[in-house]
Amino acid sequence: MSRNLYDLIGLAAGICFILALKGLSSPKSARRGNLIGAVGATIATIIVFFYANDGEALHNQNLILAAIAFGVLVGVPAARKVQMTQMPQLVALFNGVGGGAAALVAIVEYLKLGDGATTAEVIATVFTVIVGCVSFSGSIITFMKLQELMTTRPVIFPFGRQLIALTLIGVLASGGWVISSGGSTPLLVNGLLSLLFGILFVLPVGGADVPIVISLLNAFTGLTVAASGYVLQTTLLIVAGTLVGASGTILTRLMADAMGRSLFGTLFGAFTAKAQASTGAVDARPVKSGSPDDVAILLNYSQRVVIVPGFGLAVAQAQHTVRELADLLASKGIEVAYGIHPVAGRMPGHMNVLLAEANVPYEQLVEMEEINPTFPQTDVVLVVGANDVVNPAAKTTPGCPIYGMPILDVALAGNVIFLKRSMRPGFAGIENELLYEAKTTLLFGDAKDSLTKVVSALKAL
Repeated sequence: MSRNLYDLIGLAAGICFILALKGLSSPKSARRGNLIGAVGATIATIIVFFYANDGEALHNQNLILAAIAFGVLVGVPAARKVQMTQMPQLVALFNGVGGGAAALVAIVEYLKLGDGATTAEVIATVFTVIVGCVSFSGSIITFMKLQELMTTRPVIFPFGRQLIALTLIGVLASGGWVISSGGSTPLLVNGLLSLLFGILFVLPVGGADVPIVISLLNAFTGLTVAASGYVLQTTLLIVAGTLVGASGTILTRLMADAMGRSLFGTLFGAFTAKAQASTGAVDARPVKSGSPDDVAILLNYSQRVVIVPGFGLAVAQAQHTVRELADLLASKGIEVAYGIHPVAGRMPGHMNVLLAEANVPYEQLVEMEEINPTFPQTDVVLVVGANDVVNPAAKTTPGCPIYGMPILDVALAGNVIFLKRSMRPGFAGIENELLYEAKTTLLFGDAKDSLTKVVSALKAL
């Protein structure tokens, strides 16, 4: 295959990636966009076998095919069988693997070039190793937080900011060492320090902010792929990496704005925030609980109902049941809408994907800015598995992990129904004062089971 034809096919793959990003910008076209992106990735992988630089034969074909087969054997079952509640963890892992792979490729290419590497190629290699290693180790920590293999609270320690700063200085200094003197030892030191920095970088982030970090690390991975493309002199990698880096950066900025604070405050605010003490004791204040029949009666005599989905909805796999409830309410002439917070769940767009799985009409999904003004005219808000995104502490408690985050103003509605398994706090680990309000009714139990009983009671009315 000639270089011109190779570049032309690579351009077609790049166009697929651009169309994929465009499709992913809307729930209606997200599935199509994902398929287009998969086609582009397939094209980019296949054409490598038909082109070798300067007429050289392609080496290690068996190893390459074995690696692809291994990836398929792992990736396909993981993607098909993973539950929606575990999708953010899968994204974090895949993202980390991408960053780590880019760093390894850059290291191998650097060792191959040896003394023949130009200064620009060495700089690109150092950049790829630093950012790729940070993305890899940071993504592993986000995975552990999401999987609750470690605490979801911010992990702070004495002189934490100073240690992070010193580690960053070490990363930059060792990078300069590689550029000035070369050799594998400086590069190894640079990679190890970068891995350590990635861990320290993510540890202070609380559970509610993890989606922002996933998006940021995704942008990092894109930058490493683009830098690897420069080292390997592959335009397609530069294009694909730049697209991922740019889109990830934009999404990170939007997510930080949705949280109501700067990216720096999101990442390092735990060192200055006054953390709420949590003794694990159950609050002794009384709450008002109800039965499925009570909730059905309240819904039956409403004119407008807003459903606020959260991670608990995903855990219970109750999206189809909540769709059935919404359809039943609509058949009774009751207006129904879904209030979608931009950071509900464990990753951007989590609730949109979950509800799309149940074929919820897109026009019923209303973003936070549009739904908030309607709460005073709403009779009932049904909160299904959400907590932090409706917690008034974001407005009333300076220093708490979510302070400053815009929330869904469900407290302005006439009645609030919380579906909860227990009085356990949300992912941010703080109490929700709304649970103790007179207008709030708690329906305890598994969300799917509770909603099924509500639907049965509502049909009997």
